[in-house]
Amino acid sequence: MSGLILKNVEKRYGSICAVKDVNLHLPEGKLVCFLGPSGCGKTTLLRMIAGLESLSAGEICLDGRDVSHTPAHQRNFGMVFQSLALFPHMTVGENIAYPLRLRNVPKAEQQARVAELLQLIQLQEMVDRPVSRLSGGQRQRVAIARAIAAHPKLLLLDEPLSALDAKLRESMQIEIRQLQQRLNITTIMVTHDQREAMTMADLVVVLGEHRVQQVGTPIEIYRNPANEFVADFIGTGNIFPATALGNGRVSLPGGAAFQAPTGSGIQPGALIKLLVRPEDLQLSTAQAGGANSVPGTVTFVRDIGATIETTVDCSGVSLTALTTPCQGIGLAIGNPVSVTIPEHACRVISA
Repeated sequence: MSGLILKNVEKRYGSICAVKDVNLHLPEGKLVCFLGPSGCGKTTLLRMIAGLESLSAGEICLDGRDVSHTPAHQRNFGMVFQSLALFPHMTVGENIAYPLRLRNVPKAEQQARVAELLQLIQLQEMVDRPVSRLSGGQRQRVAIARAIAAHPKLLLLDEPLSALDAKLRESMQIEIRQLQQRLNITTIMVTHDQREAMTMADLVVVLGEHRVQQVGTPIEIYRNPANEFVADFIGTGNIFPATALGNGRVSLPGGAAFQAPTGSGIQPGALIKLLVRPEDLQLSTAQAGGANSVPGTVTFVRDIGATIETTVDCSGVSLTALTTPCQGIGLAIGNPVSVTIPEHACRVISA
């Protein structure tokens, strides 16, 4: 089978399990993000794929070949470390050519490949410049060019954008994504930034508590989280308790009821948890409430420019809604409002 396959992969340090029972099939030519909080095992998993950490159990196969015990330098994988690890005493061209020199590639071929990559990353005029005189974004590009110089089968990126400021980080996200698509190279990127993963990845692997919690496209992960951990970690979500009343009706702790797709497996009286994304909630004046609306009181308003974030106390539950300025209805703390919770936007995440 083509692509990268991980079977029952584990990593233990004595009695501590850093990565537990990971099973993945990562298809060719896609950008995959390992996403999760600090300490969940995502970098350890990436280093095992790279051959920089040994496996405690399981196996890693690439295109049907077991590479679990193949030394890192024989796997032909390119890697960009969080620190970039460029050689400060070398020029841009020398840094890019370094992996080719290790493979005894003829000098003329090295120069041709360096010229090709410099054009790809749009730094042609900087071939002889020391890397110490480059900006953060330029160093990032050089590190990626060095990683792909030897035509690797797999490109591994370990939080490569974490040291950049917010604006540069966003522009580099676009550059890396476009570069990956042009090269059609299978890429695995470790990040704890949800926005980064959601905007860059073809496939997101959410890790938590040292194991895989969910695998899917960004929109699948966002709209249909597999459990409460994923729902809470991905994006902003209103997660709140409710009681099933039967026939799809649920009630909040304070008694207000509305319709939600609870499904046939949940019995009346069961305690459940619902997820509703802030952008799906609709606010209106208290008198304008309609179907599936519950009354509430505004407790907090935050204007963040493009959106307005409003927190409302609804029947003992705190809900946050996102609206645009043009949708604003002049809300202020203490105002009574009606919150419409669309039935299709509700997700039962535990029962």
